[in-house]
Amino acid sequence: MNTKGQGFVFDADVKSTSPATGVERKVLAHADDSMCVAHHFEKGAVGALHSHPHTQITYVADGSFEFEIEGDKRIVNKGDTMLKQNGIPHGCICLEKGTLIDFFTPMREDFI
Repeated sequence: MNTKGQGFVFDADVKSTSPATGVERKVLAHADDSMCVAHHFEKGAVGALHSHPHTQITYVADGSFEFEIEGDKRIVNKGDTMLKQNGIPHGCICLEKGTLIDFFTPMREDFI
C-alpha cells in the first residue's frame, strides 16, 4: 500500500519490508518533501554504515542502540533523538530490541 499523500496512515494497513536481517521497515505517512518511517530492530541487528542526500531525524521509540554519526559513537535509548545531515555517514547496532522512527526530508524515493 502506497501511503503517499494520505491524511491518515494506520500501522495495521502498512505492509513491512526487511532491508536487513532482524530489521523490519514500514513506510508511514509521506509526501514529496517529507517522510515518516518505522524501523523495528531485533537485538543484534545492524543498520549498516551509510549516507544519503536526505536530512534525517531519528527518534528512539523503544530499545537501546549504539549509533555512529560521522565517526562519533554513542549509546541512545528510548526518548533520545539524532540528527543526520545530508551526506553524513551513520549506522547503528541494536543493543536491546527496539523501534526507531525516522523522519526524512525530502522523502526517500528508494523506500517506495
